[in-house]
Amino acid sequence: MSDLLSCVEIEGPAPISASVIWMHGLGADGHDFEPIVPELNLPASLGVRFVFPHAPAIPITINAGMVMPAWYDIQSMDLAKRHDEGGVRHSGLAIEALIRREIERGIPARRIVLAGFSQGGAMASFVALRYPERLAGLIKLSAYLVCEESLELEYSPANRDLPIFQAHGSKDPMVTPDRGQAARERLEAMGHPLEWHSYPMQHEVCLPEIRVLGSWLSKLLGE
Repeated sequence: MSDLLSCVEIEGPAPISASVIWMHGLGADGHDFEPIVPELNLPASLGVRFVFPHAPAIPITINAGMVMPAWYDIQSMDLAKRHDEGGVRHSGLAIEALIRREIERGIPARRIVLAGFSQGGAMASFVALRYPERLAGLIKLSAYLVCEESLELEYSPANRDLPIFQAHGSKDPMVTPDRGQAARERLEAMGHPLEWHSYPMQHEVCLPEIRVLGSWLSKLLGE
């Protein structure tokens, strides 16, 4: 993939020493999570660059072929079956290109966090668990796993103990809590240090969640 995804970028005044690449959910864009950056309350001294890429606009099967920003097509209401593996892998290559760009800008892979909400969280997981170099961490918000059947074969030895932050709404009607819990159990069984939080909300994020995430991220990147 030669063309990099268009992105929104936010960085503070301190020298940049870490990057968070954050993927949005279906139908949103890179601006969707831009407002959460100040709410994370990260110390300016951490020098974090936030990269919010825009997914390409593609037809979505379950939405009658409507074209909207998406990381892959959704073909069924069954979350366990509905992902489009070709689309997942195509977007995975685009996200890997953003990781390489951060490395070229002087950020070591070990200082790069992949994050995402819903479909974006599924993509963050897909890439992080397969990426050949050790990353800093993975953030999954209201998300699930995709392409699970190939994970063991493609699992990256470099990221077998990757720290993970996962949060989910207990009233989520779109990505039901059992899907988030299933992802949690699989990742914990694989040996990942995983911090889990549940909130009485639907398919969304809430301020208490973002504040706890900020504390986790500050500790992760401050070590």
